[in-house]
Amino acid sequence: MMKIFFFLGLMIPLCFNKKNFWLVQMSMFLLMFIFMNMMLNIMNFCNLSYMFGYDIISFGLIMLSIWICSLMMMASSKLYKYNFYVNFFMFNIMFLLAMLLITFSSMNLFMFYLFFESSLIPTLMLIIGWGYQPERIQAGMYLLFYTLFVSLPLLLGVFYIFSEFNCMMMYFLKFFNVNFYILYFCMVMAFLVKMPMYFTHLWLPKAHVEAPVSGSMILAGIMLKLGGYGLLRVMIFMQKMSLKLNFLWVIISLVGGLYISLKCLCQIDMKSLIAYSSVAHMGLVIGGIMTMNYWGYIGSYVLMIGHGLCSSGLFCLANINYERLQSRSLILNKGMMNFMPSMSLWWFLLLSSSMAAPPSMNLVGEICLINSMISWSYMTMMFLMLITFFSASYSLYLYSFTQHGKFNISLYSFYMGLSREFLLLMLHWLPLNIMILKIDYLMIWF
Repeated sequence: MMKIFFFLGLMIPLCFNKKNFWLVQMSMFLLMFIFMNMMLNIMNFCNLSYMFGYDIISFGLIMLSIWICSLMMMASSKLYKYNFYVNFFMFNIMFLLAMLLITFSSMNLFMFYLFFESSLIPTLMLIIGWGYQPERIQAGMYLLFYTLFVSLPLLLGVFYIFSEFNCMMMYFLKFFNVNFYILYFCMVMAFLVKMPMYFTHLWLPKAHVEAPVSGSMILAGIMLKLGGYGLLRVMIFMQKMSLKLNFLWVIISLVGGLYISLKCLCQIDMKSLIAYSSVAHMGLVIGGIMTMNYWGYIGSYVLMIGHGLCSSGLFCLANINYERLQSRSLILNKGMMNFMPSMSLWWFLLLSSSMAAPPSMNLVGEICLINSMISWSYMTMMFLMLITFFSASYSLYLYSFTQHGKFNISLYSFYMGLSREFLLLMLHWLPLNIMILKIDYLMIWF
C-alpha cells in the first residue's frame, strides 16, 4: 500500500502549478491502472505494509475513489478555464483522495475512525469554497454538525473496545462478540448518519444542492459509501446485539425509502431529485447489511459501487445543463432533446441504470438485496415492490421532464455537448455496465 501513498504524495507538488491540471488528472488515471493490476487475495487482507492493507471490500471502494476523483477533475475544467483557485482545488482533491485511500485501507479501527472524520474537511472546503449560492455555508454547517455530533460516541466506542479486548485490528475483532446496548448504538449511529439513514438525511440534499459538481460527485460517489463500509466492518463483531436490534434499522430504511421515493416525484430541482434518490438507494443498502446474511452483504457492496458510478454520472449531467442555462430548475430545463440530442442518450442510459435496468450493477445489487430482505421477512416484500416501482417512476419523471416538452423560449445562445463531457459520461457508464461481466469477483468473498 505504501507505493500508492508515495505516488499520491509525490503528485501533491504538481498541484501548485496551474499548467499541470491535465497532467495531475492523467497521473490519477495511471494510479488507477496500477492499483487495478495489483494482487488481490479474495479471502484475506493482502499487500500489507505497516497497518495498511486491503481485502476485497476495500479494493472495490479504493478503485471507486481513485476513479471518481479523476473524473471530478475532468468535470471541473471550468475552474481551469477561469483560473478560479485551481491550484488549491487540485491540492484539495489530492488531500481528499489520500484521506479516502487511508480510510479504506486502514486495518486499525482507530486509524479508520481518524481518517473517516478527516475526509470531512476537504469536502467541506469544496462546498464552501467552490459552491454556487450563499446558502452553501449553512449546508456546510449541516454537514459538519450532523456527522460530528454522532462521531464522538463512535470514538468512545473504539476506545472502549481497545480497553476491553486490547486489540484494534479489524481482522482479529471478528473473533470477539460484543453484547452491550450502548456500545452498539455508539458504533452504528455514526455510520447510519453518514449513509444517510432516513431521519438523519437532512444534511444530504442541502449539501448536494449547494456543492459544485465535484463536491456532488464525491459526496454521492464515495462519502455515502464510507458509512456502508463502516457498517460492513463493524457488524462482524456486533452479531449478538445485531440479532436483537437490527429490525429497527430495516424498518426505518424501508419506510423511509418509500417516503423519500415519493418525495422525489415532488422535486423541481434536478440536483435535489438526484440527491433524494441517493437516500432511497442507501435505504436498501442499510436494509441489506442489517439482515446480516450473505445475500445482504454482497448486495449492499455491489449496489454501493453501482450507485457511486451512476449517481456521480447523473450529477455530471445536471451540471452540464446548469452550465448552459445557469439554472437547475426542471421548469426551465425542458425540451433539451432539441438542443442536445446526443446528450439525451446519456440521460437515458444513466437514468435506466439508476432504476436498475440490465445490464447495470445496480440490477445485481438490488436482486441480492431483495433476496436478502425477503428471506429475512416476507413482510418487507410490499415495501420493496413499491420502492423499486417508484424508483422507475422518478427516473422516468426526470427524463421526460428534461428531454421532452416545449423548450424555454428565452434561450438565445446555446452550445452542444463537448467531447470532454461525452468522455466523462462514458467513463461513468462503461464500468457500471461492463463490470457485470466480472461480477463473480465482487460476490465471492466469504
